[in-house]
Amino acid sequence: MEIDEYIKSRVDNQINWYDQKSASCQRKYKLTQTIEIVLAALIPLLSAYSKDCILIALIVGALGAAIAIIESLTKLYKWHENWIEYRTTCELLRYQKHLFVTKSSPYNIEPENIENIFVRNIENIISSENNKWKTVNTNEKKVENTN
Repeated sequence: MEIDEYIKSRVDNQINWYDQKSASCQRKYKLTQTIEIVLAALIPLLSAYSKDCILIALIVGALGAAIAIIESLTKLYKWHENWIEYRTTCELLRYQKHLFVTKSSPYNIEPENIENIFVRNIENIISSENNKWKTVNTNEKKVENTN
């Protein structure tokens, strides 16, 4: 198998797969979190009227149950964690592909020229930013889990 064919059939396919899965998990996570926030905000609002109406008390209870279900589904399917991991893997694959395609270190056999150094530095900046993003998002989830 030629390297161009490998890049197209394997690397690009993996990049696309991780990119799509990351986007899907991100959408699911943000949707469930938005619904959970809205439902949680309705509970104190409706609770003030629950003494006067049994139906409102039942609605408040149902909202609490819905929040518990949504949170359980979020933990079960790990949309947040998968979003971060898939995005990180996608970006690492892209990083390595760009280094290879431009024959930048470590994929060069000749001394690097100025273009190779430029590509490597740009890719390192992008990679560093992706690592920061992953760290921030991972730490946010850990803080949520400890509360």
